[in-house]
Amino acid sequence: MGLIWVCGVDEAGRGPLAGAVVAGAVVLDPDHPIEGLKDSKTLSASRREFLFEQIQLKAKAWGIGEASAAEIDEINILQATMLAMRRAIEDLTTRLGAWPDKALIDGNRCPNLPIEAEAIVKGDTKEPAISAASILAKVTRDRQMMQLHERHPEYGFAKHMGYPTAAHFAALQQFGVCQEHRRSFSPVRKVLVLHSR
Repeated sequence: MGLIWVCGVDEAGRGPLAGAVVAGAVVLDPDHPIEGLKDSKTLSASRREFLFEQIQLKAKAWGIGEASAAEIDEINILQATMLAMRRAIEDLTTRLGAWPDKALIDGNRCPNLPIEAEAIVKGDTKEPAISAASILAKVTRDRQMMQLHERHPEYGFAKHMGYPTAAHFAALQQFGVCQEHRRSFSPVRKVLVLHSR
């Protein structure tokens, strides 16, 4: 029996009103441990950026997948999250040269996979590989939202990252909906109705 490769999987961006939902998948390398892996939400932005680089350097394999705002609108946020997770594992599989033996998924459901998968509630606080995946997903998504901010500074994406804050609601009321907004989400739908009158 060879080495058993277990990948941790997590997502970022289920709750925002704009942008993609992004997932990370990571197989850690016991010969190259990474210090300080924690749930990405508990880390500072600079610490996340540092660990992002460390994970890409030291992990046995890693992958990133996403589902766009348009895909979220088409299949719903839950299915889009599962799709992003599967894409992240497929990306990891390309780098690893084979499917991992098992996937540990943060949350209470697993995407449809050809390998064994286990859902772990609050897994990003319990499993270092899931913590690593959460960091990959969060940093990737934050970078995307910063790019979106450069294209649409009027919405303030650099501050709220697309989440439903008072400032974001105010910008939606004033400027309407941009291409990256999730039209299936109720606050965005309401603005579309208002602006179509």
